[in-house]
Amino acid sequence: MRLGINLGYWGAGMDGDNLAVAQEADRLGYDVCWAAEAYGSDAPTVLTWVAAQTESIDVGSAIMQIPARQPAMTAMTAATLDSLSGGRFRLGLGVSGPQVSEGWYGVKFDKPLARTREYVEIVRRAMTRERLSYEGEHWTLPLPGGPGKPIKLTVHPEREHIPLYIAAIGPKNLEQTGEIADGALLIFPSADHLEETAISYLRAGREKAGKTMEGFDVSPTLPLAVGDDVKGLADMFRPYTALYVGGMGSRKQNFYNQLAQRMGYEKEAAEIQDKYLDGDKAGAAAAVPHQLIDQTALLGPVERIAERMQAYAAAGVTTLNLAPAGFTLEERLTALRAGTDALERSGLA
Repeated sequence: MRLGINLGYWGAGMDGDNLAVAQEADRLGYDVCWAAEAYGSDAPTVLTWVAAQTESIDVGSAIMQIPARQPAMTAMTAATLDSLSGGRFRLGLGVSGPQVSEGWYGVKFDKPLARTREYVEIVRRAMTRERLSYEGEHWTLPLPGGPGKPIKLTVHPEREHIPLYIAAIGPKNLEQTGEIADGALLIFPSADHLEETAISYLRAGREKAGKTMEGFDVSPTLPLAVGDDVKGLADMFRPYTALYVGGMGSRKQNFYNQLAQRMGYEKEAAEIQDKYLDGDKAGAAAAVPHQLIDQTALLGPVERIAERMQAYAAAGVTTLNLAPAGFTLEERLTALRAGTDALERSGLA
């Protein structure tokens, strides 16, 4: 099992330290550094900045939002980043959510599976450097009846095939991801529930495409905090968990809330959401069960984290992405080093 890091969103309050964290991960031999985007910082700019100041670690978008860019633009960005980084770019895609897609980008959040499939097909076709033409439900290239003509990408990527990941949570999205992508970006993964909440659907998608799970990268992100007080460490992530389970979406459509329900927290997920959407964020955080946080983060002494890593590897994880927590840069770097120490102790390195 490989290790990665996830810097999250730029502008989250730890920006001055993020480059140092990425550079230390590079020195320690971490496999990939991911950056996110929502409606603040964009991922490609951050990844370019990191790639320019590291040597061997891959850089990946987790995610570049599908409603934010035309697929040909994403292919251009991926090819450019891969070329500038010396073949170290990984393209992570996702549909975002209805509030961001429609409220920020003005793109209807309809038929996300079909839209994702077409988007991936166009990106991959563009990356072959053949003249681009496509006829689908959501995109037609070139537009009919006008001056447009098939054009080919002029940039030469470092590699013929850039690894393509999709952020997936729901069963149908997971199955399609297994079918059309090279890897899956997962969030709030529990080793105890990973088979029924994710792996089984990914496997079904692989089988649909006539493939096995061999070579497919199951790549979840987990917060990491090191210390002896597991309960106290878990409490650090109450606001984070409450934000996603309670506030990322509406009462009718919150993918993270639905995931918590599939893990057996139906009553708790409803309470968290009710409190959060009613404006009681502190109450929502207090309502998050300790077990839910502990199941979806790496908490405790290095020995405990090593045991948890073994459980994730046994569940089918191939790249474990860590989000090292701490109030200072040194605390984050210490957590990062503990991650490699735990991997070595687990026997998975």
